[in-house]
Amino acid sequence: MMESSNKYRLETDSLGDVLVPEFALYGAQTQRAIENFPISGLKPSTQFVKSMVLIKHSAAIINHRLGLLRTDITDAIVQTCDEILQGKWQDQFVVDPFQAGAGTSHNMNINEVIANCATRKLGGGLGHYFVDPNNHVNMSQSTNDTIPAAIRIGVLCRLEPLVLAVDDLADALRIKAVEFDDILKSGRTHLQDAVPIRLGQEFGAYACAVERDRERIIRASHTLRRLGIGGTAAGSGLNAHPLYHEQMVAQLSSITGLELFQSDNLFESMQSMADMTDFSASLRTLAITLTRIANDIRLLSSGPKTGLAEITLPAVQPGSSIMPGKVNPVMAEMLNMAMFHVMGNDHTIALASQSGQLELNVMMPVIAHNLFEMVEISINSIRVFTEKCVRGIRANPEMAYHWLENNPIIITAITPIIGYKSGSDLVNYADKSRITIREAVVQFLQEGKIKHIHSGIPVTIEEIDQALNQFRRMTEGGIL
Repeated sequence: MMESSNKYRLETDSLGDVLVPEFALYGAQTQRAIENFPISGLKPSTQFVKSMVLIKHSAAIINHRLGLLRTDITDAIVQTCDEILQGKWQDQFVVDPFQAGAGTSHNMNINEVIANCATRKLGGGLGHYFVDPNNHVNMSQSTNDTIPAAIRIGVLCRLEPLVLAVDDLADALRIKAVEFDDILKSGRTHLQDAVPIRLGQEFGAYACAVERDRERIIRASHTLRRLGIGGTAAGSGLNAHPLYHEQMVAQLSSITGLELFQSDNLFESMQSMADMTDFSASLRTLAITLTRIANDIRLLSSGPKTGLAEITLPAVQPGSSIMPGKVNPVMAEMLNMAMFHVMGNDHTIALASQSGQLELNVMMPVIAHNLFEMVEISINSIRVFTEKCVRGIRANPEMAYHWLENNPIIITAITPIIGYKSGSDLVNYADKSRITIREAVVQFLQEGKIKHIHSGIPVTIEEIDQALNQFRRMTEGGIL
């Protein structure tokens, strides 16, 4: 934390004089942004700041290599960037995400903090820039190419923990699928009784859905690797060395360890936020899948005495301030809320992406904020849900079989013998009489109402029992 003071220093920018807190590492343009945009109280994400600083670090090295930046200034900028990347001065990045100018306030906040810290390394004082925010730190750059490049790099830096969280969830669901493979239960379609399935099959389907969403995320991440850094203000590369774009992409690849590519059209990279929108959409699809799974888990664990109660979730905290002993599916509820937020983030990104005009999308700050937020919320909520819910789920095989045995749809097992019409009659009679299918069959047999559909020969109770006892076989498909 910086030393606090009620005193101010006077700085000047192109609009005139600005009072800046005496010990602030930022400067005039950041102070104007603080005063102009007191909107949410939010600050830029740590990963976004780090990604911007990686760009400033690389730019100083490349500009020096191209003969445009003095050695002492380069060293001071690089050393300062290294300090920020190690966690110093984080409290100095203060600009609200809801701002104007495509992220100019974000960019200048970064430039000014680096410039002031680098200036002090060269013997200067705060606000007396031996290292200039614009001329040196921002050399060969524009807000318009640094912000989208930082979004891409930042998301890619968080891709590994995101994919790891998704993989861990899929693995946990796969383990449960194997563990529950022998548990027979009633399937349900339209929230109504359906043919038998195994609880393991249900959880195996969840695992598969999550794995396919992982594939979508990986596929969408590939387009984020195209960097338009060096396009400067509009894509033409004005005020940047002709070799700057190529060398910046190589340097950023080296410093981050990411596989990054040159953009094949710097103008498109400036105008379009479609790659970010596509990645956001892949997270939205994952959020939809996880919402569905969380809702299913809540249903399957409902009760425990008056609901389905086919599974039991880990008890992680009391569920009520008034009802002793109540335990709620809190982790599934948390995941629902987190994923609703992620879907809202995605909607904001979609609207912001389509709101670009001509050579620039000025909505980049809100795209950056929402994309980084949805990545972090996804990582953390999935990790917690996996560890505190999925890994501890227990099956209740007796309850699952209870519902299966009382499921009138098991008539499907004997319809190849007695036909669809007789099967329907049995189901309706069992429902009206509030008895099981087996009990209804016994009554129909005693009254001579059930015959083989093809031969017309009366059906025996042994044939019916043999068919009805093939619940496991019914979960494996084919003709009984």
